[in-house]
Amino acid sequence: MRLSVCDIECYAFHGCMEEEGRIGQRFSVDIIIDFDFSESVSSDDLNDTADYVELHNRVRKEMSIRSKLIEHVAGRILNSIKEYMPNAKAIKVMVTKYNPPVNGRIGKAVVEVEYLKN
Repeated sequence: MRLSVCDIECYAFHGCMEEEGRIGQRFSVDIIIDFDFSESVSSDDLNDTADYVELHNRVRKEMSIRSKLIEHVAGRILNSIKEYMPNAKAIKVMVTKYNPPVNGRIGKAVVEVEYLKN
């Protein structure tokens, strides 16, 4: 069973350039979690599944902490979700940085980190 929470929009200050730390830019985060939420299918009880509000808050918290690399922030988000959902079988976090500053045109850069429970 899989839950996806997509396009969590954030304005953040990640990047290696000083200007990125001052000006900031648009990011989005997608999370995909494999876990057993079969109980919630019949119970209709939020306690039997993942709370989108909690997931959103965890993403926003980690995105608010400046990092030079989106790889670093993606890893922090992954660890926070693992802490919240220790029974998850797999977690994938994708952080998208729109219009990264380069000598040319790039629409976005995306980093994926993944956890697979043994």
